[in-house]
Amino acid sequence: MKIAVLGATGLLGHHAARVVRAAGHDLVSIHRPSSRIERLAYLEPEYRSAELLDHTSLTRALCGLDGVIFCAGYYPVRPRCWQDEVARALDLSNHFYAACLAARVPRILYVGAAIALPRHPEGLPAHEGLFYDGLPRWKNPYLMCKWALDEQAHEQARSGLPVVIGIPGMCLGEFDAGPSTGRLITAIASGRMRRYVPGRRNLIDAADAGRGLLLALEKGRIGERYLLTGHNVEMGELTRRIAELLDVPAPRPLPLAVAKGIAGLGRLRQRLTGRRPALDDTAIAVMAGGQFLDGSKAREELGFVAQTDLDATLRRSIEWFRANGYLQSARR
Repeated sequence: MKIAVLGATGLLGHHAARVVRAAGHDLVSIHRPSSRIERLAYLEPEYRSAELLDHTSLTRALCGLDGVIFCAGYYPVRPRCWQDEVARALDLSNHFYAACLAARVPRILYVGAAIALPRHPEGLPAHEGLFYDGLPRWKNPYLMCKWALDEQAHEQARSGLPVVIGIPGMCLGEFDAGPSTGRLITAIASGRMRRYVPGRRNLIDAADAGRGLLLALEKGRIGERYLLTGHNVEMGELTRRIAELLDVPAPRPLPLAVAKGIAGLGRLRQRLTGRRPALDDTAIAVMAGGQFLDGSKAREELGFVAQTDLDATLRRSIEWFRANGYLQSARR
């Protein structure tokens, strides 16, 4: 099969590309002209350059494929209202879906986020059948974007586009060049993150998540969500384990209301100075907006089971960040 990964220079996309290549498929990297594609050279992909907003070039890049994994996630980074962020996110992905339709791509995997699911009404681990009844109450820009993109993917499937939705837990692993979720590690290492917002997360090794994404593309039912899960863990336990492996003091809990106030001041400073705050709305959503996840559907329908121990994931991630010069040790 010829499978494209859109967003292969990011953490999840890189691991998905590695899995596609390891499975013996022909790998296509669809990327912006400005992307650092040299990181992927060892995978020997076919490179196709396109901008999401350029319908002609994107359609051309999507032609002749057996499937595409859409890993180009949208993350709000500027202090704008959630309505503007949602409009921007939906506009970009609408161009992607329109190009898929024009190119007649037979299998499409949208990579979503677990925060798009509401909390389980009984406090149990969340499953794929949970949907918000109307708009989410918490108008966090990150949450609102992921919710809107999830709704859009379902609507595209109902309209006849062959879209499957793969939702990994929180990913950590090698090749997080941003870094993205790896900021949790780098911030604890440098001492910038001395507090955490309590919450529940499901953490999965990025290599396991990449394997699950390919299975979802190959075997998933059109219009269905698949939760790709690893280990359910409290934020306090996760940050403590990371700190122990880094040999630095563990962050202390910070109430959500206080965190929101700090983030509000950070937004104001960012508007005035342009400097991104250490604690922003997206970081708060990542820590406090999650919940434990139930991965039984992906196990039963896709045959997916995470294989990597939590501490092994943390050790490998830390080793990669250290080897690539990302870690600055904090003083005790």
